[in-house]
Amino acid sequence: MSPLESKNILRFKGIVGTGGIGSGKFFVINGDHTLGREESRSGHFNYIKDYCKQHIILHYIAVLLGEKFSVVPVGLVGDDDIGETLLEEMNAVGMVLEHVGKQQGLSTLFSFCFSYPDGSGGNLTTDNSASANVDERLISNATGYIRRFGSNGIVLAAPEVPMKARQKLLELGRSNQSFCAAAFTSEEIVDAGAAGMLNNTDLIAINWDEAKALIAGSSEDKGTTIESVIAELRKYNQNIMISVTAGIDGSWCWDGAGLQHCNVFPTTVASSAGAGDAFFAGLICGLAVGLTLHQSQWLASLVASFSVTSKDTIHWGLDRVSLATFAKTSKGKLPSELLSLLKL
Repeated sequence: MSPLESKNILRFKGIVGTGGIGSGKFFVINGDHTLGREESRSGHFNYIKDYCKQHIILHYIAVLLGEKFSVVPVGLVGDDDIGETLLEEMNAVGMVLEHVGKQQGLSTLFSFCFSYPDGSGGNLTTDNSASANVDERLISNATGYIRRFGSNGIVLAAPEVPMKARQKLLELGRSNQSFCAAAFTSEEIVDAGAAGMLNNTDLIAINWDEAKALIAGSSEDKGTTIESVIAELRKYNQNIMISVTAGIDGSWCWDGAGLQHCNVFPTTVASSAGAGDAFFAGLICGLAVGLTLHQSQWLASLVASFSVTSKDTIHWGLDRVSLATFAKTSKGKLPSELLSLLKL
């Protein structure tokens, strides 16, 4: 594991995050017709490792920033083999796990993803997992780290745990001068605004579907949609930083003064699942080492583009060395500050 090489003192020294901690399996159904209510059908597993958002984001942050940066997840797993495996994997990259509990009598968050040969499909996710029991008390237990990091800390509120818990984390972050980062699903984002969560968010990372949900639709012109998203989010926080990803169409980032678009880096895609979370992690890493948001966007684009070369939702081979190798083969012109981080 080789972290980014920053010659500067880190702008931030640690992150406290919450969100779902879980796993999933992918099953390919034989036959293209839709599965009937009482039908039995054969198929096979695709042996792809699937992970939840908090785990994906914090994994890349831990790997890319290394021991000099503390990564403190807050959450719950069940008393099962899946939960134990996830804890071992998080520990292996140096995460501080004292605020990740193991809840007896409940399973770890799990998704069963199914697809048909034509690529369509869906997923079934447990709604009574350990992650569903993450509450404000559990978040408050991590206040010591948030206070210790203070204005040199980041809090991360990611989906797949109750909104109240994430709201509490953002409130604690704001009251302790932390940099507050958040992501929301399409179904949550309007409610997040109504609950005041966006007022306490310094950086929001959303995808195109979430952007459209925020403004209740979109224009055929992507630029017009992005402008509407920026205007809507600035109603809650005039200084909010905004990231919008749109798959192969690249990303847009607003830093409070200007908007920048970045293309994805051309590559062979094994799976796009988890790319948005990899992008978010790249943004946070860039900001932590002192890059501007727009410089961080280049790092985020690089991390996301390389992440999709893995069929798993976490690319286990991604670190500074592999990113540098990937960057050498890309046609994008990277900022000199990023080339220095990659030792290029």
